[in-house]
Amino acid sequence: MSGSRLLGTGSALPRQVVTNAQLAERVDTSDEWIVTRTGIRQRHIAGEGETTATLATAAARAALADAGVDAASIGLIVLATATPDNTFPATATKVQAALGCNGGIAFDVAAVCSGFLYALATADSLLRTGMAKRALVIGAETFSRILDWEDRTTCVLFGDGAGAVVLEAPSAEHPDRNAPGIIASKLHADGAQHDLLYVDGGPSSTQTVGHVRMRGSEVFRHAVVNLSDVLMEVLAETGFSASDIDWVVPHQANARILDATARKLGIAPEKVIVTVDRHANTSAASVPLALDVARKDGRIKSGDLVMLEAMGGGFTWGASLIRM
Repeated sequence: MSGSRLLGTGSALPRQVVTNAQLAERVDTSDEWIVTRTGIRQRHIAGEGETTATLATAAARAALADAGVDAASIGLIVLATATPDNTFPATATKVQAALGCNGGIAFDVAAVCSGFLYALATADSLLRTGMAKRALVIGAETFSRILDWEDRTTCVLFGDGAGAVVLEAPSAEHPDRNAPGIIASKLHADGAQHDLLYVDGGPSSTQTVGHVRMRGSEVFRHAVVNLSDVLMEVLAETGFSASDIDWVVPHQANARILDATARKLGIAPEKVIVTVDRHANTSAASVPLALDVARKDGRIKSGDLVMLEAMGGGFTWGASLIRM
C-alpha cells in the first residue's frame, strides 16, 4: 500500500529571540565562536505562558489551516518531544483537548531529535491499518528548560519551537511511484551510545528534570556516518538515487553536520534546507519547522521528492522519503 499523504504543514516559535551577542553577555562565548562552530546566529526561547503544549497547539492549528481541514477530522495525534509539559499525561492529550478533537488516539513519542521521524513513521503505520483517517504529527520542544546555562558547550546550541504536519490515510493500494505520499521510512537506535548525548536526570533515576550533557565531537562523527547510511538505505529500498532528490530537510543540529552529510552523499548544498542559523537546534521540532519554512517560502512544491532525516540522543536516527 502507498504511504500517507501530507496535506499541510505549520509551525510556531516563541516570541523572544536571543542573539549570540545577547548570550555572550551571560556566558563565556562570542558570536564568532558560535557561528564558526555551529552556524547558529539566534534562537527563540520560550517565555512565561509558553510551553511545549502551547507551541504544539499553535503549530497544529497552522497545519490544519494550511491543509484546509477541521480539527474534528483528526483521529490521531502523535507528538514527538523530549520536554513534555508533565511526566504524564502525554502532551499530545493537552493538544487534543485544546483543538477540541477528543476521543481519538493521542500519545507522545520520545526519540529526542529523531522524534519527528519516529512519530511520522508511527502515524503512517497506524493510518495504513485504518486506525484513523487523518493524523496530526507534531514535533515540539522547550529545550531551554533543560539547559545548563553555565555550560557554553550546550546552552548555545538549542532553541524552542514546534512544527506539525497533517497526514491523510492512503487511498490507493498500488499507486504510481510519482503519487504523493510517504514512500519509505527507516528508523534505528543504538543505546550503547547513551553517554554521548543525554539528560542527567529523570523521575525514576534522580527525581529531577536534569540538564543536557553532550560530547560534541563524538556526536558529530556518529551523526555524519549514521545519517549518510540511513539516507542510502532509504534510497536503496525505493530505487531512487541521490540525484533524484529535490530537497533534503535535515535535523538542524549544526551547519557543519549538514555540510558534511551532503558532501558524503554527493548532494548539492543548495538542495539542503537550512534554518539552524535562525532557530538553532530545536530537537524534535527542527525537521517539521524547516519543512514548513521551505514550503511557505515556495522552495518545496507539490510533486517534489523530499528526504527528511535526523539523529538524536539515544542514539536514535532515521529518514523518510516523501513525494509532496
